[in-house]
Amino acid sequence: MEMSKTKYGLRINFLFLFLTGIIILFSSILIYLFVLRGVFGKFSVYDLLPTEQTIKNFFYGKSNDTAILYSDYTQNVLPKGSTWLVDNISTWKKFLSNLNMNYEIIDDKKIESEDISNYKLIILPGIKSLSEKEIIKLKKYLEKGGSIFATGGIGSYSNDGKWKGWQFLNEVFGINFTREIGINEIYKIHTLRGGLPLTANVPTGFPLRVATWDRPMAVEVLDPRTTQVSFWYNYKSEYGLVREEIKKTAGIVYGNYGKGRFVWMGFEINSVIGSQDDYVYFERLFNNSVNWLTYSPIGYIKDWPTGYNSAAIVSFIVSDDAANIENVLPIIKKENIPVTFFVQSDFAKTNPELIKKLSDYGEISAIVDIGYLTSVDDKINKLDSLELQTKKIAEAKFNLENIAGRKIRGMIPLYGLFDQNTISAAIKNDFKYLITDSLTDRSVPKTIIRGKNRILTITKTARDDYEVIRDLGLNQPAFQFYTYQEDIDRILFEGGLYVLKLHTDYQLKKENVQVVSDLIAELKSKNFWIASASDIQSWYEKKDYVEIKTEKRGNNRVAIKVSNPGNEMINNLVIHIDLNEKVKNLTLDSEIIGTRPASIKHSDGSQMLYLYIDQLDAGESRIYFIDYDKVTS
Repeated sequence: MEMSKTKYGLRINFLFLFLTGIIILFSSILIYLFVLRGVFGKFSVYDLLPTEQTIKNFFYGKSNDTAILYSDYTQNVLPKGSTWLVDNISTWKKFLSNLNMNYEIIDDKKIESEDISNYKLIILPGIKSLSEKEIIKLKKYLEKGGSIFATGGIGSYSNDGKWKGWQFLNEVFGINFTREIGINEIYKIHTLRGGLPLTANVPTGFPLRVATWDRPMAVEVLDPRTTQVSFWYNYKSEYGLVREEIKKTAGIVYGNYGKGRFVWMGFEINSVIGSQDDYVYFERLFNNSVNWLTYSPIGYIKDWPTGYNSAAIVSFIVSDDAANIENVLPIIKKENIPVTFFVQSDFAKTNPELIKKLSDYGEISAIVDIGYLTSVDDKINKLDSLELQTKKIAEAKFNLENIAGRKIRGMIPLYGLFDQNTISAAIKNDFKYLITDSLTDRSVPKTIIRGKNRILTITKTARDDYEVIRDLGLNQPAFQFYTYQEDIDRILFEGGLYVLKLHTDYQLKKENVQVVSDLIAELKSKNFWIASASDIQSWYEKKDYVEIKTEKRGNNRVAIKVSNPGNEMINNLVIHIDLNEKVKNLTLDSEIIGTRPASIKHSDGSQMLYLYIDQLDAGESRIYFIDYDKVTS
């Protein structure tokens, strides 16, 4: 290297400058790649090279990857002047816009004669009429890995308006038409299952209200590649065998056809009516459906601890013929399960030894007389005032705690119903849960918040012995068991909470009590989490505080943000993450150095991942990165 001085200063060799520039350039590239690796995880250098599609996107703008079919064939089947199809598509546009998705409207001829493989998702909004060319093209599109979101009787008419039947539904979606929902009701309850990617963060058993003006459809799933998401059957008001009716009244399904995916709804998305909750939860259902169809990750916490698909509370009401409670105690001891006894404080005061004995077998909770309704029409302001309810609950709690020697954490109103005053009065007395006979909008508990305080409401999800024995007149134990079993199977299908509430004057009689043992064996055989009311409340107290957000970053990384805005540390948290693609060689990292470590469980080649987190402090948020390789075969 040559260096010399001139009257103008120091002169440096050009080779030195060149080599220095190369080093700086090379270092910059490494830093750039390091930054990309930190943001997007694993990637290949080939991912950085421009493709034909990226060049087109640069010069002509990004192409739409979602298509909505406006079918002239379907419009021709509708009554002249009908705006039904246009209205449907307008609703789809709104929902897709909320997701910031790029979409375009296509017609029948585009599907028949042009390449549709560039679309990630094709939407068929109530497309009753399809030509044979369209059907063939859509099948091939699915077989090669495309996704379809459809509603209604797809392809039940030919392009010239002739009736064809349900062949498209049978062959492509693996379902069989069973019936149309009648228009004798303004709306129909549509119950959603829990524990599925499509119903993530939607309350299990939520009864979605769907208008009947479009004649919604009920179907039966025939093919194992298709999963039932919901059902139309309403066990509270309809007759029939519960298991069979649920099976034959599916209203939403999802599954695979070839390499592709589909979601089908038996109603139009603008048919959802009702309260704000109906719209909020349907939008979550819709968004989950789109995420699943477009292979985006979905994260959620299941309603129950890992390994259980449903839960059950076994509870006993100590009322008339109280001596019959002795009949069930040997069963509780033998089965070794947590149970909940409900008693009135006046009864406890006259039978203190029995209450102390029961407290050794299970949890004691209060029955409180807070007034009653004289009729359904007079339900407003017929229960006791806030002041009186607060006083009655305080007295019941004080008496029972003194006698049982245990803390009383919950109650049930004597006549089963409650109001806002009951919630306030229960919270003032530090009650943590409230069990009622009210029929509400889910088959899982609901947390009610009052300022900084919370209380869990556990509502009726199944028939009790008053209905089974007293009202239905089922005096044979075999018939009693079968009726309870139907509710167990329904709750298991939904993934909800089975609340078994039995009374000393009916099911606990000597001639009937064996059914209790049979029911406990049934719950165990079907892997229910059998828990006390307090166990359920403690689980939900922590579970309800957790917030999860999943985000795809690059082709091989998913970021998961987990937050605990609550007041207590959370342990043993298991987050279910559907990565929506088959992967292998997973690694777990955190965004911030020093973040408390977590662990993952995953089988190579599967798309489900389980993230295990401990010691998530109150107010803490963590971001974890999941990096993986895709399974290409």
